[in-house]
Amino acid sequence: MRLHGTAAAVGTGPARVRRAVVLATAAAAVVATALPGAARATDAGGRAWQDVVVTGSGAEGAASAVTAVGGQVVASLPLVRGVAARLPAGATLGDQWLVAPQRELRVAAAPAALTDGPASTVRATLGLPANGDEGRGVTVAVVDTGIADVPDLAGRVARRIDITGSGGGDGYGHGTFMAGLIAGSGAASGGAYRGVAPAAKLVDVKVADADGRTDLITVLRGLQWVSQNARDVKVLNLSLSSNSPLPYQIDPLTQALEALWRRGVTVVVPSGNDGPGTGSVTSPGSDPVLLTAGGLDESGTAQRRDDVVATWSGRGPSWQGDAKPDLVAPGARVVSLRSPGSVVDAANPQARIGGGYFRGSGTSMATAVTSGVAAVVLAEEPKLRPDAVKNLFTATAYSAPGLSRAAGAGAGGLDAARALDAASEWRKSPSQAQFDRDTAAIGRDAKDWAALEEAILAGDRAAAAAAWAKLSAGSRDWAARAWVQLDPATRDWAARAWVTEGWGDGPDGTAEQWAARAWVARAWVARAWVSDEWAARAWVNGDWSARAWVARAWVSQDWAARAWVSDKWSARAWTWQL
Repeated sequence: MRLHGTAAAVGTGPARVRRAVVLATAAAAVVATALPGAARATDAGGRAWQDVVVTGSGAEGAASAVTAVGGQVVASLPLVRGVAARLPAGATLGDQWLVAPQRELRVAAAPAALTDGPASTVRATLGLPANGDEGRGVTVAVVDTGIADVPDLAGRVARRIDITGSGGGDGYGHGTFMAGLIAGSGAASGGAYRGVAPAAKLVDVKVADADGRTDLITVLRGLQWVSQNARDVKVLNLSLSSNSPLPYQIDPLTQALEALWRRGVTVVVPSGNDGPGTGSVTSPGSDPVLLTAGGLDESGTAQRRDDVVATWSGRGPSWQGDAKPDLVAPGARVVSLRSPGSVVDAANPQARIGGGYFRGSGTSMATAVTSGVAAVVLAEEPKLRPDAVKNLFTATAYSAPGLSRAAGAGAGGLDAARALDAASEWRKSPSQAQFDRDTAAIGRDAKDWAALEEAILAGDRAAAAAAWAKLSAGSRDWAARAWVQLDPATRDWAARAWVTEGWGDGPDGTAEQWAARAWVARAWVARAWVSDEWAARAWVNGDWSARAWVARAWVSQDWAARAWVSDKWSARAWTWQL
């Protein structure tokens, strides 16, 4: 793993913003991974270039900033309000832009030596029947090395996209294994190696080549494709790890995944295979928003009392202090689909089981199992939001002596049966009935919410007041409850921030009242996607959608991004990763 610097520089500006950009860029320069011939290049004229992701106020603005300094736009990424680009050495961008260098990502599979020993009993450990047909009506995006054409996945892959340009299929063998764990039929084994959600549909998003290599920009392009072209996706499986040095609040990868999460996609990521040391969880598994799965070793039995956290499974807390993983799922010596002739298949003949199956270990596998359970639960309760899925899983996880330490096991072992029961109870709860009423009110006021959002982002106080006045009583009622539920620190910060923007002397007087309205316009976006019917009508305008899904447009997110550059953070926070 080579270390390199970034050719992108930052200019001058407000100290707080400048410090954020400098820290982000400097940290990435110290520990970013260079892909040979990709991250840094020299053109025919001898000029040095750096492949980067530029994020800030929007994709169009980022593209203009890149071209203004002689750079080239590689891909537009409205999902993260930016672009992938090539910047010439010495290029300087303004303080409003964050520049993250290209970096390598790797599949989260454990060493091949860990494929021996007794095979796991995934469905039994999860509490699912051996011959179930779960997951019908749910689509899972598998962002990985591709999915091979194998009998157990016949009719399961609904769509395919190859971001790499290297051709379809799975020359490496990792993505096919994940797909089998999620939705394999088990047909070639008489049902013995059936996936967790065999009736689910898959979207094959190929982002890694036949050597299993990929990078930040390629994965972001894959996620952008999902955002624009696969609105039916309810679960996204990303069994990849990155040694990103960036805080999750500004890392382009975690911000893209959080954007999908806010749109209603349950994103499942691994804790990584750098265990058993404390603080060994890797990005994006370190992001507190996403659902992070650690690896569970079932000891070859379906009995839960002998379950332990796998030695290689990444432990928490994250380097930013967040508790991770959220839970653990079967990931040791699990059996899934083989991609015949692939790199993994050729390198590990001892792991083959019959003609069509393979045995492997890693938090990649635990991630796929967890994605499968998410599909199972969403098939039964399609209105569940990602936060609700995560809460159900952690609240119903099972305990065992070997799962007692939260730093390794999180809430405990994933229990599909209990999660299904809890989801059924959730549907009957008074809070869900209230939520359904809220959603209906928000949907009816779609145009007024959009007008309020646009006015606030534009700083047009009069237009915002007019839009607010048009909201229905139901929307106002939800807005009041939503603001009250916001944590006091963020609410206080929001009120103070809006005073500096000139909103404090609004028609209704106080800074907090205007801050509440501003926050509501941003927070509404998370709730609105619950109503699929409304979403289909209201979000057809991609331009407005791109503007609305900005991390910085969310007061709580913006506050978090600013908070990490406070005095408690320093350059020393980065050195442990070297």
